Amino acid sequence: MKYVCDVCGWEYDPKVGDPDNGIEPGTAFEDLPDDFVCPVCGVSKDQFVEEQN
Repeated sequence: MKYVCDVCGWEYDPKVGDPDNGIEPGTAFEDLPDDFVCPVCGVSKDQFVEEQN
């Protein structure tokens, strides 16, 4: 399951994580820190939605 930023469309894939910002591969979206923000536009994780396949 991937999660997409509602504002800019950036995707968070738990399999990949976000190593450039200190998020290890395998980190579930629910386990992201409370202060996680989209690395592109800076909105909080409550602005992300599950990608609909």
